[in-house]
Amino acid sequence: MSSRREFLKSSLLLAVAGLTMKKSFAEDVPSIDLQDYPKVVKYPGKADLIMYSDRPPLLETPRSYFSKAVTPNEAFFVRWHLSNIPTEVDLKEWRLTITGNVNKTVSLTLDEIKSLFEPVSYYAVLQCSGNGRSFFEKKQTALGIQWKHGAMGNALWTGVRLADVLNYAGVKWDSLEVAFKGLDKAPYPQTPDVERSLPIDKCLYEDLILAYEMNGEPLHILNGFPLRLIVPGWYATHWIKSVTTITVLNQELKNFWMEEAYHIPDNACHCVPIGQKPSKTRIITQMNVKSVIGTPEDNTVVKLGQTVKIAGVAFDQGYGIQDVLISFDGGKSWKPTSLGPDLGRYSFREWYYYFRPTTKGEVKVMVRAINKNGETQPIEAGWNPGGYMWNGIDTIKINVV
Repeated sequence: MSSRREFLKSSLLLAVAGLTMKKSFAEDVPSIDLQDYPKVVKYPGKADLIMYSDRPPLLETPRSYFSKAVTPNEAFFVRWHLSNIPTEVDLKEWRLTITGNVNKTVSLTLDEIKSLFEPVSYYAVLQCSGNGRSFFEKKQTALGIQWKHGAMGNALWTGVRLADVLNYAGVKWDSLEVAFKGLDKAPYPQTPDVERSLPIDKCLYEDLILAYEMNGEPLHILNGFPLRLIVPGWYATHWIKSVTTITVLNQELKNFWMEEAYHIPDNACHCVPIGQKPSKTRIITQMNVKSVIGTPEDNTVVKLGQTVKIAGVAFDQGYGIQDVLISFDGGKSWKPTSLGPDLGRYSFREWYYYFRPTTKGEVKVMVRAINKNGETQPIEAGWNPGGYMWNGIDTIKINVV
């Protein structure tokens, strides 16, 4: 595959009446419609997703996909920060550059990355730190895109160890951080490009990879083709898409994305009283324990005595899921669900429960997860101004007739 254009041409764009059509990705993107917001749209190579913005594209995965542990590539959510995103990448021209506080500056093609370093794979959940933000509205609406459940997904990521790439360039002894920059660009000079950094020890000694595949296929261009940083257990703000430059630093990176963006109150609940600003903040890092109901849909109607399978997924920052509990009486009592296969500590864990109603009427279904560190999903998440890290209990209603 010589370029992203050819990949899109062969795999994403449709042929009409047998005639091959050569288009750029940008020609086929839907546009926002304030009369129908958010609306369901279909981007090239994607299933029907919920769109909150068209520039940059912000696309949410429907709830029904979260009854299975692995999220299909075509249904995987999309979140970019800057409007000028890559619509095609020519692999003849593209290079990954490793520079800064290293023994030698390195410039690598994708083929070189694949041939020089050992491939590794693991399942990991990618979740926007604002996922579930809309559920804060019953307290006070937090600023930002009003995501529901679907700004998350789980995939099998395949790539090379970040540590191997850094060691190939030779990290100098006094290095403190590693900064990552992708191909998306700001539309105006005064808007800072996305560049974020991680501690050097995390980059050298933890499970970070530079992925070129998700679920056995090349990354979709909307999800970070040709190379994406994978930071398992941490929120998506650290998972830089379309990585093109890695800079090793001997000082802290100080910019908007590190000093202001994606900060939470620096306390145990990462929360403050409604409407107040925190006196001290910290950058968002690890995900918290969470579970979501995938099926059935909210307000599903079932007959008395009919058995219905309630299924979903649970996950955390990497300890692994111990139990998922379910309640049908408003949280007064909880029953254990059955867990699906363990795909790894960073993965979604499927859970399911067969429910057979014995009385007519409305049944409120609640689920909560407990991880292997003993952390329990709270009934409600504490409020913060950015609407970050929501992990309150998910609920649906089943109408028994």
